[in-house]
Amino acid sequence: MTQIREERIPIMTVVRHAFDEELQLLQNELLEMGSFVEHMLDQAVQSLCNRDEDLAKEIVRRDDEVDEMDVNIEMHCLRLLALQQPMARDLRLIGTVLKTITDLERIGDHSVDIAKAAIALKDYPHVISLVDVPLMKQKVCNMIRGGLESFTQHNIELAYDVCEMDNEVDKLYRRMRRAIIAATQINPENLEAATTMLLVIYYLERCADHAVNVAERVVFVETGVLRQLALSHRGEYVPEENNNDEITER
Repeated sequence: MTQIREERIPIMTVVRHAFDEELQLLQNELLEMGSFVEHMLDQAVQSLCNRDEDLAKEIVRRDDEVDEMDVNIEMHCLRLLALQQPMARDLRLIGTVLKTITDLERIGDHSVDIAKAAIALKDYPHVISLVDVPLMKQKVCNMIRGGLESFTQHNIELAYDVCEMDNEVDKLYRRMRRAIIAATQINPENLEAATTMLLVIYYLERCADHAVNVAERVVFVETGVLRQLALSHRGEYVPEENNNDEITER
């Protein structure tokens, strides 16, 4: 009688496969949170430009959803750290997710701040032309999206591009700040509305800074090099998967 030989899969292969699936799920959760806060920011600026109080109030209510996502992803990260004891790149990846959700949560907070500003300004005329505000918002949203894409695609060059886009946002911020201050000098009655608008563009600029944080951490995950050093030497570092010095992972 012919014996059927049972093929056994090494236990470490099974464990590694399960861990990879968990990492993919974690990245999907991060992308979902990123897409959610990006949409919040987009609609917050829309409520401001259109003086849409109902939309602004809806943005404020969404803050609790962002907080819930933040907590759920944090717990997922902690569970992986406790049960899987990841090493090398996997450890950096999970640590980066923990830091990234903090930046995304702050972007959600600033979106709420802009929505509250929209409510406060609903009865005021526009202090300045709002052409640059949607433009600045779009650049920031592109940075948020680019930072997350660079993370999921392991794309260092895209991460560098996101960091460089911050210069464009800073230029817009300075230009609008000068225009708002000039408007108050022409008409002092605009002071209250102008002060609120100064806060709005500050919130947008801070959102861009949080997107830069995300992109900088991508460089660290992929290269193992501290972000300040890696960003000042663009092109000199390659992903660790191409580096023979990689620490063996689980």
